[in-house]
Parts: sequence; C-alpha cells; structure tokens
Amino acid sequence: MIQSLLIANRGEIACRVIRTARRLGIRTVAVYSEADANALHVRMADDAVAIGPAPARESYLVGERIIAAAKSTGAEAIHPGYGFLSENADFAEAVITAGLIWVGPKPASIRAMGLKDAAKERMIAARVPVTPGYLGEDQSPDRLQSEADAIGYPVLIKAVAGGGGKGMRRVESAADFRDALASCQREAASSFGDDRVLIEKYILSPRHIEVQVFGDTHGNVVHLFERDCSLQRRHQKVIEEAPAPGMDAETREAVCGAAVRAAQAVDYVGAGTIEFIADASEGLRADRIWFMEMNTRLQVEHPVTEEITGQDLVEWQLRVASGEPLPKRQEELSINGWAMEARLYAEDPAKGFLPSVGPLRHFHLPQKTRFHKVRVDTGVEQGGEVSPFYDPMLAKIITHAASRDEAARSLANDCRRVRCWPVRTNAAFLGNLLHAKDFLAGNIDTGFIERERDAVVPDGTPSPNALQSIAEVVLDRTAGGKADASWNTWNDRPNTPWSRLDGFRSNSAPQAVLVRLTDGTERYDATIGDTKSSRTVEVVDEGYLVDDLGQTFVLSLWRAEPTGGTSLSDGALTAPMPGRVVAVEVAAGDAVTKGQRIVVIEAMKMEQALLAPFDGIVAEIGPAAGSQVSEGTLLARIEASES
Repeated sequence: MIQSLLIANRGEIACRVIRTARRLGIRTVAVYSEADANALHVRMADDAVAIGPAPARESYLVGERIIAAAKSTGAEAIHPGYGFLSENADFAEAVITAGLIWVGPKPASIRAMGLKDAAKERMIAARVPVTPGYLGEDQSPDRLQSEADAIGYPVLIKAVAGGGGKGMRRVESAADFRDALASCQREAASSFGDDRVLIEKYILSPRHIEVQVFGDTHGNVVHLFERDCSLQRRHQKVIEEAPAPGMDAETREAVCGAAVRAAQAVDYVGAGTIEFIADASEGLRADRIWFMEMNTRLQVEHPVTEEITGQDLVEWQLRVASGEPLPKRQEELSINGWAMEARLYAEDPAKGFLPSVGPLRHFHLPQKTRFHKVRVDTGVEQGGEVSPFYDPMLAKIITHAASRDEAARSLANDCRRVRCWPVRTNAAFLGNLLHAKDFLAGNIDTGFIERERDAVVPDGTPSPNALQSIAEVVLDRTAGGKADASWNTWNDRPNTPWSRLDGFRSNSAPQAVLVRLTDGTERYDATIGDTKSSRTVEVVDEGYLVDDLGQTFVLSLWRAEPTGGTSLSDGALTAPMPGRVVAVEVAAGDAVTKGQRIVVIEAMKMEQALLAPFDGIVAEIGPAAGSQVSEGTLLARIEASES
C-alpha cells in the first residue's frame, strides 16, 4: 500500500481524500495557493507546501510545482482529486516519469477519452450507442453552422476537451448559433487551452444517467451501478441520486454493460464515469440511452455510489494504484437503499445565482447524530472565507435511506438547516427542489429546474415566520432588560414593543404587537400574535440572525425611513462580484440598444454578461479585457439616447 500521498487539489476534494488516507494510515501532503494558506485542507494534512498565487493557472494548474512539492516532502504518490489536473494526460505522464505513483488512469486512456470526437469513434467500435452529431476536424464557423442546421435545432455545442459543463452551450435557433459558438470557444480556450468544439443533437426530454466504473492493473473492470444527475442548472449538476428513478433491471443491465465495454475499450485503470444521455419521453429504455462522454476521474457525486454500495471509492483508487486487484468482483456488488446528494453553493438564487464571496462569519451545516444520519463533505468552516478564484461549492450534503421518498425528504430538511452569513447560499433553493411534487414523483429531466424556476427559487426576503421569530426575541430581550445600547435613542419610542405590552391580565384580550425591522435597505413589519414562531434566532453584532428554511437573514430594529437608493437610470454598469473581465464587446461612442451585451465578467468559473439598461451611447468603458476587478468597479457607462 502507498505510504505517503500528495493531493494535487484543494478544498472539499482534498479533505475528502485526506480522510480516507488517514484511515488507511497514509501520510498526506497538501498543496495550497496564497488564497488558501489558512484553508481547512491545509490544516488537515500532515504536511503542506505553498505553490503560488491565488489564480489556479499560477498555482494548482502548474504541474511542475506540484511534482516538486511531492519530491521535496518525500511523497511517493500523487492523487489529483477530481478537478484541475485530474484529466490532464501530460501531467499524469510527468508524474510517472518523475518516478512517482499516479493515482489515476493511464495517460493513454485519458487521451483516448479526453477528446470527445475520438472517444465517440472508439465507442462506436465497442458497440456503445452514441448521440447523433458532428465530430469533424473542420472548425470554421460556416461549417459548424451548416452542420448544426443539418442536425436540426436545438443543438448542443460542446468543447472537445471540455467537462463539468464548461465550454457548453444549448442553441435554440440558427440565428443564435454564431454568438453561442464564440462564447463557447472562448470559454473552452480559457478553461482547457483548446477551443475546438463538436455539435450534438439536443434531446428534448433528456435524463443524465452515468455509470461508475472501476478497472485494475490485472485486467478486471466492474461497474458500481448508475447515478441520475438530471437536476442541472446551466449544465452544472445540482442534485444527484443513486440508483436512477425508473430504471428497471433490463435497462440497468444494458447501460451498465455498455459502460464496462467503454472502459475496456481504452484499457481503463482506476475510477471513471461513463456518462449517458437518455430520451425519457417514454421512460428509461435501453434503446433510447446514448453515450455522451467519459470522465477519467472520480466524480464530485461519487458519495451517492458509496452510500448505496457500502464501498469507499477513494480507498479503491489507492489500492488499485498500489497494484492490488479490485476489492470486489461484480457479483459481490449490490444496491442497498437510496442515496441523494445536494451541492451547496456560495451563490444568491434571488439575484440570478450570482456567486457570493466573503468571510464565513456564521456557518453551520447539518450534523450527524445517533438519531439522524447525514454525511457532509466540505472544505470550509466558520471563520474561513469564500474566494472569488475557485469553484463556489461550499459542501456536499448526502443522505441515505431505505426509499427514494425518505432520502429526498431527509435531504430537503438537512438543506433547510444550513446557516450561512454574510455569504449567500442556494440551501433554500435545494430544499424547495427536493420538496417539489414532480421531483418526488420522479418526473425529472435536465429542464426540470428551468420549468420549476418560479416555484423553487426563493425571493430573497424573510418569511413572516422569520420576522415574527425576531420580533419575539426583541420583545423578550426588552422585557428582560437586555435591550440594545441604542434602544433609548430609538426615534419612535412610543411604538416600541415594550411601551405597547398588554394582555397581562387573566381576562384581558391580547393585542398584537408591531415590531419594525430592517435589513439596511428594506423595512419589514412583524406582528406578534397568538401563535408562536418556529425559526431559530441568534443575537449577533449586526443585529438578529434568523434561519429561514435554508435562507439566513440579519435584521436590526428600524429607526428611520431609508433614504436614497440605487438605480440604473445613470447607466452605470458595475461589477456584481470580484472577477476577471473576459470580453468588452463595445467601444466608447458606440450606439447600443436595451439588452445588448456590453461587458462579460468571469468569476468562480462562471461568465456573467452585463447588458445595456436602455438605448443609448457608450459614454465610458472601464478596465480592458483580461483585467481583474473588484465588486462595484465601473465597467461601462451608457448615456440615454435623446428622444
């Protein structure tokens, strides 16, 4: 068995690998950028090495520094995690050439599956069904457009070297194709250093089904059944589960068998995932499921497979890399119960899912107890900070139960127990998704979130129950002589809860008490009535922190009407978050129309386009493409056209 291991990754990924390595008695080495000097994975590891500045391309993506760190600390193996360099064949080859053990597939296998066009040709030869599309070498916009027109819209543009939803665009019509192609190629070049794309037919009722496969150096390949990852937003997975709802034994045998053949076709060693797209318009059927791609690494969603099979897949990786045979044969593997995973992101659903960055002054995740089973994989903790340089995932919350319904309801409740402030999260959104009627019925596909958007995206305001909870605490503190120091200066003293208390006589009818609260922008009126509230409130420096079914708010007592406000009427377009300007699509003096793209900014691996708020002239352009900007930086200013 490997004795010492360097993890070439960060955050939750690194923490996950470290936990298994520690259980196996393996010494661990972490690497970190300047932004991660105080990160949890750094403290968990036995040793840690700094490898460069915050941007990943200057630290975590510099293979030479990672190999040097392994050499300097005496690590004998490198585990790439499941991001950054995990599917980089050149890096894998460099690790092996340096005399180190690579915890992953052979470089040749990575190359074989890394280019989606060549991979599909291999799959056809291996009798694995593939999605119709264009895989040609001619990458001219005219040729790509003509192929898309011939396939028929909608189509999907995908980066040849892509993965994780990067470099991927759905195109609804021929008129939209050129803009989508340019954006896709730009993102592909930035993320993978390769702007080539392929075109696929977009399935109108698609389910995303993937199969976990594992191979060893002794010629054995097994599958560990399927996962359903259909709940996605912008091609990023949100909720994953295993097994797939509606999967019968015959279809499972066909799909998992195809996955094993796919792995065997490239002499696969280690953990991999074969991804399929299914036309679910008539349920899951073996003749309507097609190969999409192979991810030559462990996946973010691997915990749901671990939960239903009882296997530790990171341990499997380490044993295979050590030359051992697979721990189980195919006939020894079986499905037990149902597992679901929710990805907790630092983002604000009420503001278009914009990434949220900053300090985690208050951060609480559901905890496993003797009476409640929940698994939480995370790489951050209270007191840490969410950086704009990396993926916005804070944690994975995983449940396992006897049935799908029980797993979904348990996971929904766990998501609604999340507390996070001032960083915003998608916890309430996750809870709403998991409680949605059609989700519980298994009526899902990759368009589910968009269809249910109005019902599942929270509005970002505290509920009446949350407001009442704070009002009750205000009242209790006032009655107990624990009012804020500024209480006596409250402008509206006669209307304070304390001055209006009544109903204490045994036969007196209770009278509602009004408490006015604010979040600094809006005023909220809370009335204390006969019914007690059910939200948890904590008194903090900023005011009163309330947990509201996955949303967290901090409110204080309102003392005066807010004045002023913000408006787009001045035409100022400012950075909604720290990030990098990736494109400036106009110049000073240009005439623009309402809704036209002006500037594109990238943060946390996501692009955000800033649009003209009205017809006008570009009066000012801020930082050029390639510039790093902070939140609030002026990127452009539009002057209204004279009427």
